[in-house]
Amino acid sequence: MPQLTIQQAFESARQHHQAGRLNEAEQLYRQILAQQPDHAEALHRLGAIAQQRGQPDRAVDLIRRAITAKPNYPQAYNKLGNVLMDQGQVDPAITAYRQAIALQSAYPEAQYNLGNCLRIKGHLDEAVAAYHQAITLKPDFAQAHNNLGYALQAQGQVDEAIATYRRAVALQPNYAEAHANLGMANLLVGNFPAGWPDYEWRQRGRRGPMRREHPGKMWDGRSLAGKRILLQRDQGLGDTFQFVRYAGELKSRGATVILECPPALRPILGRTPGIDAFVMFGESPPAGDFYSPLLSVPGLCQTNLDNIPSQAPYIFTDPALVAEWKQRLTPLAGLKIGIVWQGSPEHTEDRNRSIALAAFAPLAAVPGVTLITLQKGVGVEQIAMLNGQFALVDFNGVAEETDGFLRTAAIMANLDLVISVDTAVAHLAGAMGLPVWLLLPIAPDWRWLLNREDSPWYPTLRIFRQTRRGDWHEVLARMAQALPPRITASRSTTR
Repeated sequence: MPQLTIQQAFESARQHHQAGRLNEAEQLYRQILAQQPDHAEALHRLGAIAQQRGQPDRAVDLIRRAITAKPNYPQAYNKLGNVLMDQGQVDPAITAYRQAIALQSAYPEAQYNLGNCLRIKGHLDEAVAAYHQAITLKPDFAQAHNNLGYALQAQGQVDEAIATYRRAVALQPNYAEAHANLGMANLLVGNFPAGWPDYEWRQRGRRGPMRREHPGKMWDGRSLAGKRILLQRDQGLGDTFQFVRYAGELKSRGATVILECPPALRPILGRTPGIDAFVMFGESPPAGDFYSPLLSVPGLCQTNLDNIPSQAPYIFTDPALVAEWKQRLTPLAGLKIGIVWQGSPEHTEDRNRSIALAAFAPLAAVPGVTLITLQKGVGVEQIAMLNGQFALVDFNGVAEETDGFLRTAAIMANLDLVISVDTAVAHLAGAMGLPVWLLLPIAPDWRWLLNREDSPWYPTLRIFRQTRRGDWHEVLARMAQALPPRITASRSTTR
């Protein structure tokens, strides 16, 4: 390196790196290492480039080499934690962040990263303490304020979370995730007028609809008389079941309503009032005057707690399939209860909302109850693990050629009760006007509100909430105590 000293080369490489010119930066870092193989800063920066290029194993190796060359290097430990987190190695990441903080106590970024790991692990008190420490060191740290709010909300401290989200938005007015979190927190406490506008910021962040080009203009609430509107797929299957009710509302305003949805939902939504046509997600949308993400429609319709369109049923299954399943289910004795215990593991809060199948034992122990599995996909492996702990009717393998949701709906239509964690099946049962009991964690999704056993969205739904974080045993015991009156009522109606 005849023209540049190592220090000059490193400074030039750093500038290239900050400007996003990774090839130029990497070339200079390698030139430095050719002359000084234990140059810790160059190794650290090469590790950062490897992380940016999606090469986590290489990144970990380079950063560990930097730490070997310079053991008291807090920035390298912090970066190591980031790479490990990207790989889902939460515990090793926590160790790395703690080491960074031990070397440099005034390190707000490491405190923030540590808080994120602890929150993921469910160690909420420690996470809150880490976020507070990051904010103490860096009061204008908007991301720390936002994630502190997220942790506080997970603890059930919703008012405190709202104040913290507001602080994050005040510090960074265009912070989409903080706005969306503030919106959902206000919706959770029933403040719909304040909640809907901030909830719209989800479209600018990671919680937004599956982005694609749509014809027409984004609907802003104006008259739809004589207009065509495309309702854009927005978030999960349960969200579609819940908010497809607004197709009928828009139809009543004179619109021609086209629903964009995944192919799996087309059969079960085929009889839903208000839908004039479907377009499958991935197909080219038809020409239209307007489009709207499905979950934006409630706000544009100025929905509040007093005017939620709660008439049910609004989703209907195939009558012939219902009759077919009636023949199969009628011979089963007692109160027939369908259960769902596991949601999609891809959901960010699945660890808090899903339950082990074995935890349903108190329900199976109630005399006069027959449990029937409605679980599909992930979670069904737990059936074999029961080893006869309690009886469970399983129809897997029967009529599998039938669409999953049509089949599930036909079974549910012949049951006395559905009991489910917060999944699409719970929404489907509510939308069909079927009796459904919902198991909720202490920090529920915004749509279930707080401190109530009913839902203004679903008249036939009853909520059983955790009273202590993570304690499903108490919830299921309480649910088991509530079953005998239903059994007695069921027997009375069949005599």
